[in-house]
Amino acid sequence: MKQLRVSHTLLGLTAGWLLFVLSASSSAEVLKIVLKDTIQPISAEYVGRALDQAAKRNDKAVLIELNTPGGLLVSTREIIEKILASPVPVIIYVTPSGSWAASAGYYILQSADVAAMAPGTNTGAGHPVSFGGEKLDEVMKEKVENDAAALMRSVVSKRGRNVEVSESVVRKSASFTDQEALSGHLIDYVASSEQDLFKQLQGKAIKRFDGRTVTLNLAGETVHMLDLSVKERILAFIIDPNISYLLLTIGVFALYAEFNHPGTVVPGTVGVIFILLAMFALNLLPTRFAAVVLILASFVLFALEAKLASHGVLAMGGIVTLTLGGLLLVDGPIPEMRVRWVTALGVSIPLGIITVFLMTIALKARANKVVTGSQGLIGEIAVSQSPLSPLGKVLVHGELWDAVSSAEVAAGQSVVVRRVQGLQLQVEPAAPAPETLGSAKVW
Repeated sequence: MKQLRVSHTLLGLTAGWLLFVLSASSSAEVLKIVLKDTIQPISAEYVGRALDQAAKRNDKAVLIELNTPGGLLVSTREIIEKILASPVPVIIYVTPSGSWAASAGYYILQSADVAAMAPGTNTGAGHPVSFGGEKLDEVMKEKVENDAAALMRSVVSKRGRNVEVSESVVRKSASFTDQEALSGHLIDYVASSEQDLFKQLQGKAIKRFDGRTVTLNLAGETVHMLDLSVKERILAFIIDPNISYLLLTIGVFALYAEFNHPGTVVPGTVGVIFILLAMFALNLLPTRFAAVVLILASFVLFALEAKLASHGVLAMGGIVTLTLGGLLLVDGPIPEMRVRWVTALGVSIPLGIITVFLMTIALKARANKVVTGSQGLIGEIAVSQSPLSPLGKVLVHGELWDAVSSAEVAAGQSVVVRRVQGLQLQVEPAAPAPETLGSAKVW
């Protein structure tokens, strides 16, 4: 009987624990993330992680607060694919007031189950542009434009929004305020806050991309914020083209300093780490690797300036190539995804001056006569302490040395050190100093 009671107790505790776990795992919330940067691979990873977590938690909805100038089309397509395949309804809300969902942001906004904007926001300008903003030839322009328009139609038509107006965003770069977007049936709601949005959505049925109808009851629901992971924060920081350029140039400069001062170790270690970080970031961005060659060439020009003394011509050439290398490094489709002028100039000019200065010091140091060790004795004047015939003693640098002379030398006479062999010096008589008589020299 006692064993039976213990079994019943354990069974009850196990059942209670299972009920607690199941109720905790099925507690539905609204999962929220914030996209307030350019659309790039880290953005796609962040959105994908949020949608996967919401599906595992069986959340009622995912709320994406959006504020972006646009970004990469590849990352945009990846985000759209994940949103369309999400088992959890996705609400995209352009907020706060004054923010925007431009270019790639408009495509992402249209992929949502619910598209909403805060007052004072705008969206649109979805015409595709080439990397770097260069003008495309007519055939390629038509291909890219038609492809983007087809993507827009396929998404917007399934969401029941205005296909014709959405296509004008692609073909004519049309932009709309929140009220214009609402009246043009490009979005579903205008809301002053997320709770206002949830109230407007309360009890409303929405049609999912797969045709299912879902009723949203989100008023008063707990909103769980999902932040960027440490890895995503680090990658999002270094993937900024300005940071990538800075890491690359500092890394090359550190290696440059290590080669000029071998054995210091620290510059070499820093240089390798910075260059690896820069290469990792640039691998995720549309990079022109010819620009990396320009950056490396600039350091060659700085070294030549220090060696050849071209009165600043080579140094100016190095600064120009370093600046151009920075500006051309990341071939982004929007200005926010390229290296800024101020960054390129702010890095290249000081770095060029410092590099030429350090290289000049290094070359002068190498050209100077050695003044330490046995090599430092060569050419020095010594005084014989005993007759050299040819062996004897000489005093040099306050030290007494054995010496052998090429000619007879009396004690107290000056000699010149010509060679050092072990602990013995090879010397020869020093030339007599000239006597000055008036303005003439007498030998």
